[in-house]
Amino acid sequence: MTEFTARHGRDSGAERIVIVTVTYSPGEHLSTFLDSIPQACSRPYEVILADNGSTDGSPEAAAERPGVRLLRTGGNIGYGGAINRAVTEIDPDVEFVIIVNPDIEWGRSSIDVLLDAAHRWPRAGSLGPLIREPDGSTYPSARQVPTLGAGSGHAVLGKIWPKNPWTAKYRQHNAEISERTAGWLSGSCLLVRRRAFESIGGFDSRYFMYMEDVDFGDRLSKAGWQNVYVPSAEVTHAQGHSASKHPEIMLTAHHDSAYRFLSDRHPKWWQSPLRMALRAGLKTRSRVAVRSALRAQAREAQSLSKRGAE
Repeated sequence: MTEFTARHGRDSGAERIVIVTVTYSPGEHLSTFLDSIPQACSRPYEVILADNGSTDGSPEAAAERPGVRLLRTGGNIGYGGAINRAVTEIDPDVEFVIIVNPDIEWGRSSIDVLLDAAHRWPRAGSLGPLIREPDGSTYPSARQVPTLGAGSGHAVLGKIWPKNPWTAKYRQHNAEISERTAGWLSGSCLLVRRRAFESIGGFDSRYFMYMEDVDFGDRLSKAGWQNVYVPSAEVTHAQGHSASKHPEIMLTAHHDSAYRFLSDRHPKWWQSPLRMALRAGLKTRSRVAVRSALRAQAREAQSLSKRGAE
């Protein structure tokens, strides 16, 4: 039992969990994340910060807290790679691991609710909560695995026609908000069963960022595990803060990951023309998206500068 669990009166005989988050200069989000854990969890827990090279000092400050351990990965090895590295540090007797972004704020009893659901679903390899945006709206975090047709329709039309049938099917807009299985769950907050995680070798570290959760959920399903959406557990995600600061990096990584995912699932020699077309299409879409994001960023900076001068 860690010093943290002892100081908070946790039952040393209770089920113990480990919470793993990847940090890369997370700023104030990390404090909010850590401060909200006690209201979410009544079990003994430890937090591992898998740090990919932060420079803002926030992981070091957080590691001063009882029950929080800083694990330096040695560089920016990507999200999935950092998670895999951290899981190897966890005691073998820990059955459940929470994989979560540091910009999550936990809802009341949310971790307990996820753990209770895991016991109801013995074949659940991963379980995910209902995720709310900062404005209170619900983020579609339990989705179908994208097929080539649906993925292409979503990619081409998602921005200009948000309610197109391919996007609606992929994002499961019309799915009932109930406890159910899904093709994959958002990697921003997952409870994973250790045996399931290890049975598929964890995350595919070739994905530097983005789509690693889609690939993870798909491989769990193919290995006979379930991905279970548990909307009775709620969290809030201040997502997008990194992407908005560095769109040229994040959007490029997103499109590169999309190509990897689709090309991995069409590996035959006779599918090489398809892979070439996918690469060309996604490269073009990436360039357009980056230019658009940079222009929006410049307009916002100009607007802020004008307001400051007034």
